[in-house]
Amino acid sequence: MSEEETVATVDHLPDRWSRHRFMGLVGLTIFVALFLVSVALALYNSSGAAQLDLTRPGYQSVREQAGHSTSFDGFAANGPLNKETTDQFRTLYDTQAEKATNVDSFAGNAMDEQTLSIDAPSEN
Repeated sequence: MSEEETVATVDHLPDRWSRHRFMGLVGLTIFVALFLVSVALALYNSSGAAQLDLTRPGYQSVREQAGHSTSFDGFAANGPLNKETTDQFRTLYDTQAEKATNVDSFAGNAMDEQTLSIDAPSEN
């Protein structure tokens, strides 16, 4: 073998990274995914959202106490689609849109229950 053939043969031999590139990328992807999930869980716990999540198994009794309000006077999801129903929908939509745009976003009470229209229903 001449020196040129030896150099050409050595150049074509794959190095360690080339042979294990796919497995390295899979491992790196798994590591990045685990890191991002751990960051998301840390933010979930530190922000206080975990205490508000009623879907957690420990909060089943609280979930039952929360109840569901059926006092929504909204637009029917099924039925005929005509001028009357379109006008009814537009009226309901405009009413809610006006309530949403009339709130001063930077006011101190912007997140109050009354401002957000999520007051507790009155007991009759």
